[in-house]
Order: sequence, then C-alpha cells, then structure tokens
Amino acid sequence: MAVNVDIVYKTVLSVLNKEQRGYITPSEFNKIATQVQLEIFNEYFNELSQQLRIPDNDSEYADHIKEIQEKISVLERDAICAYNSVGKYFELTTTPDIVYRLGTVIYNEEMEVQQVQSNELLKINLSKLTRPTTQFPIFEYKDYKLYVYPKTITSLISATYIKKPEDPVWGFTVGNRGQYIYNPNTYVPGDPPQGSVDFELHEKEQTNIILRILMYSGVIIQNPQIIQMAAQQVQAEQINSKS
Repeated sequence: MAVNVDIVYKTVLSVLNKEQRGYITPSEFNKIATQVQLEIFNEYFNELSQQLRIPDNDSEYADHIKEIQEKISVLERDAICAYNSVGKYFELTTTPDIVYRLGTVIYNEEMEVQQVQSNELLKINLSKLTRPTTQFPIFEYKDYKLYVYPKTITSLISATYIKKPEDPVWGFTVGNRGQYIYNPNTYVPGDPPQGSVDFELHEKEQTNIILRILMYSGVIIQNPQIIQMAAQQVQAEQINSKS
C-alpha cells in the first residue's frame, strides 16, 4: 500500500509545467520528498494523542483513531529477538537505526513483558512480591536493546515495533537528449542513485504528499503563489481529516 514515487514526481512536474511556474530536479525532489514523508509520519503520533482525548465516535467510518492506526500499521513490524550471551540482552533488530518506536514485547508467544525504567529496577528486585519471574517477566529498553528479567530467560522473546520510513528516491538514467528517465529498479545508493524507493506511507496520503511537495517546490522556484495554493490545500485536507 505504498505511494508510488514516480506518480508523485510526475504529478508535481505536471502542475508546475501547467502553470508555467518552474521546475524541480530529481535531486531537489528527493530531498523535499524525504522531508515531507517525515513530517507526515511524525504527525500521526501527535494526532493519535489528540484523538485519544476525544470521546469515541459511534460511526466506524468516522473513527479517526482507527484511521490513524491504519496509517501507522503500514510501518509496523514483528521481530524474533536474538539473545546476546555476552551482553545479556536481546537484540530487537540487526539494523537498530530503523526503529522509531517499540511496541509490545512478548515472552513464549503468549505473555506480555512489562517495561520498567532503570530507577524502578532496584526497588522491584528488593521485594520478593515484585521480583520478576518467568510468569511475570519485565524488561529495560536501552539503546535498542532489551534487557529481560529474570536473567534465566535467554530465548523465546519477540516484539513489535514501528520502523522509520525509508527515504523516498526517484531514481533515473539519462537519455540521449539529456532527459531524465525513471528507473523503477531496486535502489542502489550512488550519485545519481540507481533504482527508486517508493514512499512508505499509506496510499491515502498520496494527495497530501503531492500538495506538501508543491508547497516546498514554491520555495525553491521562488513562487509565492505555489506556496500559498499548496498551503491552503494542505490546511483544508487537515481540517477535513479531523472533522
């Protein structure tokens, strides 16, 4: 359910060309696209926090909480955590920089592990009543590592997490006349990049992405009319989504 980067770029160029208001290069587009995707992604969590304070709506189709959660779910992942016997911790993933937010930690496929803070751990261990057991395990989360207690647990830990969206890239080759030709192949970093990366956002975000990129494009080509038009449309979209 990703948003196709080629469709977005060509739509942006079509709008700019139609109005004869300038042009943005693939390199400029890729930088703007990365910024826009992160903005939209980060807004999900602020919107979710706000919506959770509002009483539930009886209409399933007007339930904004479900809608936001649906968009976030595009980036939810499951992980079987590997145990590091030297450091006495579980690794959530071998590429920790992609982790945006930890979800649920599970032991033995059936038991949720409770997260605690470092300053709570000493107090918990001092009492026999609160000391962690295999029936009531706990964990600390530090530097993308899971420290599970009791220490006798060395396997059967899994977790969910939300990954950071991968930067979108409109990759290209150069034609005989110097024109840019879209390269849909698997992405390989370089200058120029080989292959492309789609937006890792829900398909419902396509219009929002295009409008926001147009707004930033207006800054690059120094056209205030593009900025104003796109900003008004983005604001209208946000109001409609919350009404």
